[in-house]
Amino acid sequence: MDCPTGLITSPCRPSQIHTRRNRLSVCSKLCYAIGGAPYQITGSALGFFLQIYLLDVAQLDPFYASVILFVGRAWDAVTDPTVGFLVSRSRWTSIGRMMPWILISTPFAVLTYFLIWYVPPFEHGKVIWYLVFYCLFQSMQTCFHVPYSALTMFISTEQKERDSATAYRMMVEVLGTVLGTAIQGQIVGGATSACPSETDISDTTNSTNINISRKHAYMFASGVICAIYILCAAVLFLGVKEQKETGRKKSAPLSFSQGLWLVMSHGPYIKLVTSFLFTSLAFMLLEGNFALFITYALGHRNDFQNILLVIMLSGTLTIPCWQWFLTRFGKKTAVYIGNSWAVPFMILIVSVKSNLTISYLVSVAAGVSVAASFLLPWSMLPDVVDDFKIKNPDVHGHEALFYSFYVFFLKFASGVSLGISTLSLKFAGYVTGGCTQPESVSSTLKVLVSPVPVAFIALGLLIFRTYPIDEETRQCNRKLLQEILDSEADSESESSALGSTV
Repeated sequence: MDCPTGLITSPCRPSQIHTRRNRLSVCSKLCYAIGGAPYQITGSALGFFLQIYLLDVAQLDPFYASVILFVGRAWDAVTDPTVGFLVSRSRWTSIGRMMPWILISTPFAVLTYFLIWYVPPFEHGKVIWYLVFYCLFQSMQTCFHVPYSALTMFISTEQKERDSATAYRMMVEVLGTVLGTAIQGQIVGGATSACPSETDISDTTNSTNINISRKHAYMFASGVICAIYILCAAVLFLGVKEQKETGRKKSAPLSFSQGLWLVMSHGPYIKLVTSFLFTSLAFMLLEGNFALFITYALGHRNDFQNILLVIMLSGTLTIPCWQWFLTRFGKKTAVYIGNSWAVPFMILIVSVKSNLTISYLVSVAAGVSVAASFLLPWSMLPDVVDDFKIKNPDVHGHEALFYSFYVFFLKFASGVSLGISTLSLKFAGYVTGGCTQPESVSSTLKVLVSPVPVAFIALGLLIFRTYPIDEETRQCNRKLLQEILDSEADSESESSALGSTV
C-alpha cells in the first residue's frame, strides 16, 4: 500500500526537534505505568475472590450474589461512556485535563473499596450494602481509569513512544494483577481453606470463629490494597506531565449521542472492539469462576491461591516477550497466537483427572495467554484512534470516547456472563458456605471454565479476521500523522515569528 504524500517534511524542518521533544524518559514511562496498577490490583482481587467471598463469607444466596455481580458490572459499564463523554468536554487546567479526574476520584475509590470487603453487623439489608458500595466503587474507579487510559494519547505524540509506554504499562498492570492476587490470596487463603470438620459444624462457636477469621482476613487484605492504590496514584501525579495539544484546532463540543455515533461509525474500531469483546470475555469468565473451580471441581482447596498466583506470575514474565513478538511479527499475528495458545490447556484441565502438578503446569501456560490478552487491546486501540484522526482531520479532542466505549462493552458483557454463571451455580445446587458441593456444581464449573471460553475465543478470532489495520496501514498512518503534526508545528512557529516581528 502506497501512502498518500499530502504533506512532505523536509529533512531540515523541525521534525527531528519535534521527535526529541516528545521522547519519554524511562522514569516517565515507569511513573505512567505505575498509575495503571490500582485498576488491576483491585480488579484481580474482585475478579478472583468477590464471588467466593459473597457466597462463603458474606453467605449470600447465589441468586443475590449473581444480582450484585451483574448490576455492579452493568453499572460500571454505563459509567464508562458517561465519564468518557464528560472527560472529553473537560477544560484544560494547570495540571492537565485528565489529572484532576484521577486525583479527585482516588480517596472515594479507596473508601468504597474497603467497605465492599466489610461484612455489616445486620442480616437484612446486606444485599443492598454490597450492591451500593460495589456500584459506588465502580463509579469512582471509572473516574480514575477512563482518563488514565486516554492519557496514553497525551504523554507523547510519537506512536513509538506511546507503544513503548503501553508496554511498560502492561508490564506493571500484569504485575498489579499479581499483587492483587498475591495479597488477597495469601492473606485470605489460610482462612478460606480452614474448612470446619463435622465436629466443628455441630459446634456453632467453632464455626462462627472460623467465619470471623475469614472476615478479618478479607478486611486486612483490602486495607493493604487501599494503601497501594493511594501510593500508585501519587506516583502517577508526581511523575507524569500531561502534554497539551498546541497549535491544533479544537472541535465544537459534542452531545452524548453525537459522540456515540462518532465512535460507532468508525469501522476498524467496531471490528477491533467486537473481537476483543469476545476474547477478553473468555478470560474474564475463566477468572471469575477459577477460584471456585479449583476449590470444588479439582479439590485443591489448600492450593487455590497459589495456583492463581502462578497464572499471574507467568503472565507478568511473558509481557516483554509479547512486546518483542508484536514488534517483530506484527500485532495481528500476536492476537491470533496469543489468544489461541490457551485453548488446548483449557481443554486439558477439564479432561484429565484432578492432578495438582498438571494444574500448576496448565496455570503457567494459561498465564502466557493472559499476558497477550492484557497487552494487545491497549496496544492496538491507539492505532484505531490514529486511523480515525487521519480519516477525520477536523475532529479533535475526543480520544477518551474510544477508550470509554471499549471498556463499556467489555464490562457490560462481563457483568452478564458473571451474573449468569453465578446464577447457574444456584440452579446446579450450590451450597452456601459448604465445604463440599454436589457433582452438578462441579460439572457446571467445568463448563464455565472450558467449553464456553473456548467458544468465545474462536468467535473473537473469527471476527478479528475482518480487522483492516495491518502493519503497512499502521506505518502509513503514523507517517501521515507525523507530517500533519510537523506542518502544524511549522505554522505555529511562523505565527510566533510574525507576532514577534510585529
